[in-house]
Amino acid sequence: MEVSSELLSNGCTSWQRVLLTASLFTCWLLSTTAQVTIHSPLQVVEGENVLLRVDNLPENLLAFSWYRGLTNWQLAIALHLLDYNTSMTGPDHSDREILYSNGSLWIQNVTKEDTGYYTLRTISKHGELVSNTSTFLQVYSSHFTCGRPSFPAKLTIESVPPRVAEGGSVLLRVHNLPEYLQLFFWYKGVIMINKVEIVRHRTLKNLSDPGPAHSGREIVYSNGSLLLQNVTWKDTGFYTLQTLNRYRKMELAHIYLQVDTSLSPCCDTLDSAQLRIDPVTRHATEGESVLFQVYNLPKDPQAFSWYKGVDSTPYFKTVEYSKARYSMLIGQSYSRREIGYLNGSLLLQDLTEKDSGLYTLITIDSNVKVETLHVQINVHKLVTQPVVKVTDSTVRVQSSVVFTCFSDNTGVSIRWLFNNQSLQLTERMTLSPSKCQLRIHTVRKEDAGEYQCEAFNPANSKTSLPVSLAVMNE
Repeated sequence: MEVSSELLSNGCTSWQRVLLTASLFTCWLLSTTAQVTIHSPLQVVEGENVLLRVDNLPENLLAFSWYRGLTNWQLAIALHLLDYNTSMTGPDHSDREILYSNGSLWIQNVTKEDTGYYTLRTISKHGELVSNTSTFLQVYSSHFTCGRPSFPAKLTIESVPPRVAEGGSVLLRVHNLPEYLQLFFWYKGVIMINKVEIVRHRTLKNLSDPGPAHSGREIVYSNGSLLLQNVTWKDTGFYTLQTLNRYRKMELAHIYLQVDTSLSPCCDTLDSAQLRIDPVTRHATEGESVLFQVYNLPKDPQAFSWYKGVDSTPYFKTVEYSKARYSMLIGQSYSRREIGYLNGSLLLQDLTEKDSGLYTLITIDSNVKVETLHVQINVHKLVTQPVVKVTDSTVRVQSSVVFTCFSDNTGVSIRWLFNNQSLQLTERMTLSPSKCQLRIHTVRKEDAGEYQCEAFNPANSKTSLPVSLAVMNE
């Protein structure tokens, strides 16, 4: 069979006719001698340029063409006529693809929508379909460039250690202090009023002023952190950090300090009948449920109410119990995902990140005594699998190599694994500030093996596929 001379005429053949001509060859048997191979990178991140490199392109070809998918020949990207060294774009060409005469396809500035199969078809000068070869391209998205988050990191507080025994010390360590900071305050509790102010710090002058709630056991640092020394059971509870920058933008962060009284020599440090709330977990993943378990609710409560946040106005009320009606009522902030129980507990279902924060319980007993308690929950997104890229998978001794961990998630931490074990850093290795990039400055033979990164938040984690490093002698 010969291809019509019309196919090769200048400007007279439409792309649709070329597609029709090529489709007539689909029933022909492929040559058993064709060994066309396509080399596609295993891990590609949005914004990169990708080369689908072709090896062993058959000789004496009339043309070759690239398509998206495996079988839909209407999704043509481009066709190349070898005798004329001319390329023709197809309906699925996005102006980012370049064809080379060796059969390779160059795709610029890839996006997640470019993920999928790509098929190369070759046609001989006798009109035969010589080869039909496909490859799969996986494009991963990344919300941050390594070491530089695309969104400002959220102000958070970490308790070091998470629980502290009476008489010990605990550091309320601050992460992601805002830029251009002018002033920050620490408060005991969640209500920011003067009588519970522990300390205020002026960053420009590096001066601290103790507040009414300062006990003489607190030390504040210029990075925002607060050290509590010689803690007692009375230090248990919430602490609030308020920051203010030069543009008058305010940020808040809360933390609940847990003081372990199990070893206390005093047997009555905590009243066993004291009203308290214990969340099943303080860190949850989106889609999960959390129960705010209430203990020691007054035996004859007249009413109790739950609020989203610290403001106890009707707008933030989720559920309410009234003895007069002996029933649970819903409030203005009710989202159909809350269930209130007669023992005072509250169940939150199908959590989202927006559910993070403080919740307030207000109770009124038969003597009209009012008690207010707060509880905090942090809801995190489900971590997706990160991707590791390496500058070169085969290096020589004494050379350098860089591994980069890409993640779709913001607000995650990164740790590195080597041969399924936690990587032990040596003096020849350095990590970027966010730990998403690992550099080995002087490679040795013992560095050969499999490298992985783990992206994690306080609620869940995911580990990348392994990337192998081979080390050759000089």
